[in-house]
Amino acid sequence: MIEASEELRAQYPDSTTPYRDVMFDLRRRIQSTLEWAEARLQGRSVEAPADLITSREDLLSPLMLCFRSLHEVGLPHIANGPLVDTIRRIHCFGINLVPLDIRQDGDRHVQAIDELVQYLGIGEYREWPEEKRQAFLLESLTSKRPLLPISWPMSDETAEVLATCRVVAQEPREILSHYVISMAQQPSDVLAVALLLKECGMTWNMPIVPLFETLDDLDRAPIVMERLWDLEWYQQYSAHQQTVMIGYSDSAKDAGKLAATWAQYKAQEKLVALADKFGVSLVLFHGRGGTVGRGGGPVEKAMASQPPGSVKGRIRVTEQGEMIRYKFGLPRVAFSSLSSYVVATMRATMAPNASPKPEWRDLIERMGKASLEAYRAVVRGHKDFVPYFRNLTPEQELSLLALGSRPAKRKSTGGVESLRAIPWVFAWTQVRLNLPAWLGTRQAFEYAMKHDPALLEDMVSNWAFFSSFLDLLEMVIGKADGPICTYYEEQLVPVEYRGLGQELRGDLKALEGLINKMKKQDVLLNDDPMLRQSLEVRKPYVDPLNYLQAELLKRYRSSENISPDLERALKVTMAGIAAGMRNTG
Repeated sequence: MIEASEELRAQYPDSTTPYRDVMFDLRRRIQSTLEWAEARLQGRSVEAPADLITSREDLLSPLMLCFRSLHEVGLPHIANGPLVDTIRRIHCFGINLVPLDIRQDGDRHVQAIDELVQYLGIGEYREWPEEKRQAFLLESLTSKRPLLPISWPMSDETAEVLATCRVVAQEPREILSHYVISMAQQPSDVLAVALLLKECGMTWNMPIVPLFETLDDLDRAPIVMERLWDLEWYQQYSAHQQTVMIGYSDSAKDAGKLAATWAQYKAQEKLVALADKFGVSLVLFHGRGGTVGRGGGPVEKAMASQPPGSVKGRIRVTEQGEMIRYKFGLPRVAFSSLSSYVVATMRATMAPNASPKPEWRDLIERMGKASLEAYRAVVRGHKDFVPYFRNLTPEQELSLLALGSRPAKRKSTGGVESLRAIPWVFAWTQVRLNLPAWLGTRQAFEYAMKHDPALLEDMVSNWAFFSSFLDLLEMVIGKADGPICTYYEEQLVPVEYRGLGQELRGDLKALEGLINKMKKQDVLLNDDPMLRQSLEVRKPYVDPLNYLQAELLKRYRSSENISPDLERALKVTMAGIAAGMRNTG
């Protein structure tokens, strides 16, 4: 094609095929960039080509030149074909496919600054009250004087944090998304990240996302964000844009499913109201896992149960573990999954459910307290719980599996409290007790039935948040199997700890009856025959794996010399049970 705009002809004045020449030059740049990247990956030291592609604009600029030219000379049908499809893909995926989040535990930043402050002889940062921490951080952030020495003694953990910040500072802006702070507790946690990034050479304001995970952190989240948004420096840094991450896994592990779910709901409500007050555009980032115990479940139910106003055309949700393959492993399934998200987001934005009635709030607040007490009385208060858990489940053998993006524990020492949420849930799912998703709810439901059964019935019928919670709980209990758990106990648990197992299975059976009573049905999953049939179809395949795993665990733990075949067989049973139970990660 010869017809071209003056803008395009100015770049290729003597060409009879200007569009082809643009594409040839772009293809040559792409090829030289690929060869350079491949050489770097192989560890070879090569000089970067002069026309190296380093941003999406390098790809877009020549394509947009062709696009404008085609429209100008009256060839819109060609412009709006594969060319515009390619332009849209570049806008969506850039040069890096997806932007990366950086994530680090908040205490690691505290440790880094504490070591620095002590080296500089200023004091002990870790011992300072919050107000003093904020004052020091804000002064350092506004100072033109560098804080980091060129060389100073530091721990390996601090060296890793600073090395990460330096890498982040060197990367193009478009390939990075957010810096997520796990276990965020105070405004200073956010300011500390901003300071470390600045000292490592960051030239732009990377969005910093506090992740509130435990029950106490969720309750404190609105106070933390109000103090942060009240700081003039942070208002300028964030430009009134904010993402806050809501933790599902660790909150449920800390407080039990019911208390954690209600705490998440209240925190979101208060954060939305505060964001409106400060004129902040807020995006809530839901750190859900695949399991119900970690916030998982059908997208439609999860979105419909969000507080009104919390989904304003935008929401961010994690997809983790095997759920990525289940939801996005095939093109048609991926399209369906994304469509579900789009529809649910639009519905939650345009027609959100009404706020709960005051009497609903009052009752579920009391139910949450009853559930929290019952949950912690077992997990933290029962003297036999830890040895029972360790003997019954394959928790200690999970490290054999090549799964998970992080170590099973946050610390190499410590008990259940140091265990990450994924292996905590995974271990209970393997033995078919599914304890993290339901422990404590029986006592909550019994409390409501005793004190206000009519109000409880009203909540089941008319409150989307509560009915969604009940549906997910029903699904989890439908997947549990008391007799199989009993078999594990008989094979693996010393007699002195088995009394706790009987209590827990009794709880589970009583809860099943309560759910059937609340939903006015005779059997579980009465209104979801497809799921009930699916579980029945899976049982003949999964149940033998459970019995086999219990025997293999018994041999594995009693063997001094473990054969490769035994270890491989044990790993196969773990993977098979996880696949059969599906939402395990």
